[in-house]
Amino acid sequence: MAALDGFATVGIVSDGGALEAHFVPGANLLCHSLTHRGVELLHSGHGVAAYAAQGKTMGIPLLHPWANRLSRPGYAAAGKEVTLPSPDGQYGLDANGLPIHGALPGLLRWELAETGAPDRLSAHLDWSAPELMALFPFAHELRVDALAGDAGLELVTTLRATGADAVPVSFGYHPYLCPPGHAPRADWQVSLGASERLVLDDRMIPTGATEALEPRRFSLDGLSWDDGLAGLSSPPQFSVSAGAQTVTVTFDDGYGYAQVFAPEGQDFICFEPMTAPTNALADGHALTLVAPGEEYRAAFSIAVSDN
Repeated sequence: MAALDGFATVGIVSDGGALEAHFVPGANLLCHSLTHRGVELLHSGHGVAAYAAQGKTMGIPLLHPWANRLSRPGYAAAGKEVTLPSPDGQYGLDANGLPIHGALPGLLRWELAETGAPDRLSAHLDWSAPELMALFPFAHELRVDALAGDAGLELVTTLRATGADAVPVSFGYHPYLCPPGHAPRADWQVSLGASERLVLDDRMIPTGATEALEPRRFSLDGLSWDDGLAGLSSPPQFSVSAGAQTVTVTFDDGYGYAQVFAPEGQDFICFEPMTAPTNALADGHALTLVAPGEEYRAAFSIAVSDN
């Protein structure tokens, strides 16, 4: 293993050597680097240490047990009323003081499994420790399987309910993509595999209403995005083209919602696969429950192609 910011890292490489991905098991299995033909595709943000301690922007982080925001410091799900503990060292808050993006990464330390192959990684996380159960009192195990191909990376996440209670499913990922080609943001061309936008209140919480998403193909020049999307295409594909290449995120299985995050003035765009819409733990909308002993599987992939 190599090291970065004091954290051990592990890498995988495709059979042809075109694609490499590197992960941090001790900081929520963050994919901190994804290169295609030697070109970095991910935003490096504030570094692994800041990510682990504060959930700062970088790479491809898992958001668990909830993606994006909750409308209050608690929720009612699967027959349990949960009041979150103090956020200090436990979870982050957004600008409105709302809980965001689940447990802080430093709490989530993954164990690697031996795969015997340089192009794949398998790791698991046991969610039963007291500090984790205080945030989400549903015992379960997560497994992530990553596969590097010459064209792209596939990430498969499986949640298995290991206790006596059903487990709500509300996780997602937040890939901070920096398109290759060194083209300025004004020239990025975006395509969205969704037909509906979630109507949000002034705290960025869905109201339950939707509206038509238009246009679905556009230049990012001068635009700022932080939008929840529904009505996904089949298959749901979200892409950004820059220069001579296109990066496409495909929701292969288990992700029925998306968030697009591309704040003006920043050199990244996120196409976020989500198993449920924002605030699903609190309002119950489109929230899946996994029965004891059962599993929920979700997969997405990031591919690079020449234009």
